[in-house]
Amino acid sequence: MSGPDDKARGGIFDAIRDRSRVVSTELSPTIPRGLRIATAYSWRFLVVAAAIGVGIWLVIQLRLLVVPLLIAILVTALLWPAFSWMLRHRVPKWLAIVIVVVGTLAVVTGLLWLAVWQITRQWSDVQVRTIEATEQLRQYLIDGPLHLTAEQIDDLLAQAGALIQEQAELLWSGALAIGSTVGHVATGTLLALFILLTLLADGPGIWRWTLRLFPQKARPAADASARAGWVTVVNYARTQLLVATIDAIGIGLGAFLLGVPLAIPIGVLVFLGAFVPIVGAVVTGALAVFLALVYNGPWIALWMLVVVLGVQQLEGHVLQPLLMGSAVKVHPLAVVLVVAGGALIAGIPGALFAVPLAAFINVVAVNISRRTWQTGERPPPADLIWSTVPRTRRKPA
Repeated sequence: MSGPDDKARGGIFDAIRDRSRVVSTELSPTIPRGLRIATAYSWRFLVVAAAIGVGIWLVIQLRLLVVPLLIAILVTALLWPAFSWMLRHRVPKWLAIVIVVVGTLAVVTGLLWLAVWQITRQWSDVQVRTIEATEQLRQYLIDGPLHLTAEQIDDLLAQAGALIQEQAELLWSGALAIGSTVGHVATGTLLALFILLTLLADGPGIWRWTLRLFPQKARPAADASARAGWVTVVNYARTQLLVATIDAIGIGLGAFLLGVPLAIPIGVLVFLGAFVPIVGAVVTGALAVFLALVYNGPWIALWMLVVVLGVQQLEGHVLQPLLMGSAVKVHPLAVVLVVAGGALIAGIPGALFAVPLAAFINVVAVNISRRTWQTGERPPPADLIWSTVPRTRRKPA
């Protein structure tokens, strides 16, 4: 039997379920529809912004853990194609881990040793030539068409030095910097190495445990979306590794043939800078041209600029599509803004991780919104910040 209380309770529940019953005031009809829609978007945007702000604050507080974790994940994505290839060819897992980790450490150590070796040999000569070129430029500004005074030049140099120092401090002491002490750097390095080893040894098991943190009904969507995001990060890392290798060899060899000093450090710097899309290539290329201008003069600097632009065009339009398919940078403006925002928030680590993190979030969001784990359809490249499109093969007639 149902009594008055049940009817009242049913009426309340029915009112909650019935979306046509909207609580309103006398002012509601007088508020323009556009303003109501804008208000609805605004408070939801504020909630999302607050959640993102809390997340960034937590990341900053846990930076000593987050930065090594992100480094290990990115290095894992770099090593994953070679590691999975060895596993498919029945190489024991422990041996595959030893090969990829020890091989990576050997390559990095060798490159750094070569860079330091050439810097120690040529740095004094570069310093002398830099001072001479600076004096020549200073004298030209005084005697040339600008007719600047020594005081004006000193003021301009002081302002430029202050700006460079400010930007350098912003990059080096970003919010997510591992730390300024040797102990912090050493701890972060060991932690990143340990995480790298565990991800290679039991990455699928770690993900299965992480998946249990989601509600059971949400696990299929989270699993499929995260796997699609991981594929994107691996493709991104593979693309950037190819770009970095081609740019470093081409620009470093061009600098050596043109007689530009510090050719090996230039190549190493180009290799590292290429992992920051667009921005890294521009900065490292400009540095190579500037060094050629200071040490070798304007004509060699012009040829160095031609080499930099030529190598990047050759890599982007010929070698990269030929070797692995086309890397589609759908929104280059978005990539630049993401890198700039990451550097502003977190310095060098932010610039390094901004694009892969944004690409991962973008892929996850698009896959969830399109329910791809049910339909099986891949999201179109136009909806993604970063994706790789396999090259089309011509069928024989």
